[in-house]
Amino acid sequence: MPMVTRRLRDPDINPCLSESDLSTRCLDENNYNRERCSAYFLKYKNCRRFWNSILVERRQKGVKPPMPTASERDEILKAMGKMPY
Repeated sequence: MPMVTRRLRDPDINPCLSESDLSTRCLDENNYNRERCSAYFLKYKNCRRFWNSILVERRQKGVKPPMPTASERDEILKAMGKMPY
């Protein structure tokens, strides 16, 4: 597996892995009819927007690593009480 693909499949690096997989699965099941999968695309887009805002905030504060690990992201989501996207 190429290095780029391996990094994108790493849950510690890609916070929206499940949303990405769901949108791809939807496309596969609906013969790549993008209109039928718009809800999945929107959820993925909102996920990326949310975690990008967290990334920017952590960079500004000087927190390392800028993207929280998978376990840290789970704690952040549990503290919020609901999915923000």
